[in-house]
Amino acid sequence: MKKKVAIIDPLGGHESSHHFYLFGQAHGLIKNEVKVSLYTNNETINPKISGLKFYQFFRDIFLSRFQVISGIRYIFGSILSIFHARINGCKIFHFHIFYTNILVLFNIILVKLLFAKVVLTIHDVNSFANNDNYLLSQSIIYDLSDSILTHNNFSKEEILKIRSYNHKERKISIIPHGNYIPFINIQKNKLSARKFLGISSDKKVILFFGLIKEVKGLEILLDALNIVKDKLPNILLLIVGKVWKNDFTYYQTIIDQHNLQNYCFLKTNFIPDAEVRYYFGSCDLVVLPYKKIFQSGVLMMAMSYNKPVLVSDLLPLKEIINNGKNGFTFESENYLSLADRLVDILNDEQLLERVNINNQELIKNQFCWSKIGKQTKMAYKAIS
Repeated sequence: MKKKVAIIDPLGGHESSHHFYLFGQAHGLIKNEVKVSLYTNNETINPKISGLKFYQFFRDIFLSRFQVISGIRYIFGSILSIFHARINGCKIFHFHIFYTNILVLFNIILVKLLFAKVVLTIHDVNSFANNDNYLLSQSIIYDLSDSILTHNNFSKEEILKIRSYNHKERKISIIPHGNYIPFINIQKNKLSARKFLGISSDKKVILFFGLIKEVKGLEILLDALNIVKDKLPNILLLIVGKVWKNDFTYYQTIIDQHNLQNYCFLKTNFIPDAEVRYYFGSCDLVVLPYKKIFQSGVLMMAMSYNKPVLVSDLLPLKEIINNGKNGFTFESENYLSLADRLVDILNDEQLLERVNINNQELIKNQFCWSKIGKQTKMAYKAIS
């Protein structure tokens, strides 16, 4: 008899590409003969994956300005989703964790009260927060789970540092983040992509893509750009993504101070899925100057779009990127190192092409969803 699994995910496609992860996970599990029901919000479009049962029970949870109303809608969606899944025979409930709070804890407790198993995929181990209340709820949620999945050794080690959790290493499985290849339309013609965006064909284009958070180090890239522009006057930086819990003033000040206006292309709002391909299609190199990260969906997306990447030498990124083989690294938080690497890389088109060929092989083979689905199924088997 096939296992029945409910993936409960209120976030879905709300202002992110996380829904592609959910769809890939569901697809991989179904390929490995797992029955999957996905419960998410009504913003997320049904992917119409064969064999997937798709429900939008989290209704309008992001529309209200009032947290109380959003919380009530969240709880109602959770109760409806969890009871519906349990009545229909799901014994394993899979949640994706970017943060922990009382609402997440509510879901976990409800599943346990219904005598079902809890599996967590931990995307951000501590959500870049270290207050005591957060750490306490995080520890309780992790302890209540039956299995934890995370994307790399770095994240596993961070989980093991959480209070009282270091004796439960056996519950943690490392399962990588899959690629975006099944869900994207690659814009192969660079000139057409640039024409769509109004970018000159003679530019050396680098791309910073995704939510603009303090930990993503955009200011480091801007400081590096101030040096690079004197050596590569045809450089252009695309800054594409919505600012998270802040505004763009801090970064605009750096742009103004360094007179970078003519070297930056700004699109600081959410980008519809249909337009994302033009930004990746127009660039020569994707840059991730992150100061802290557990796993990067942007990295997997860039590789899926067949684009070479330059990343800071953080351990989670180095678990994927082998410098000079399938991508490039620079010294984290060092804008001088970043500037040097940008000049060297952008002046060597043969190196870019060679690295990108290796990149394409890696993303297709090592990070395909069928393999990941098989690994996830084994994690389910260990607790059932």
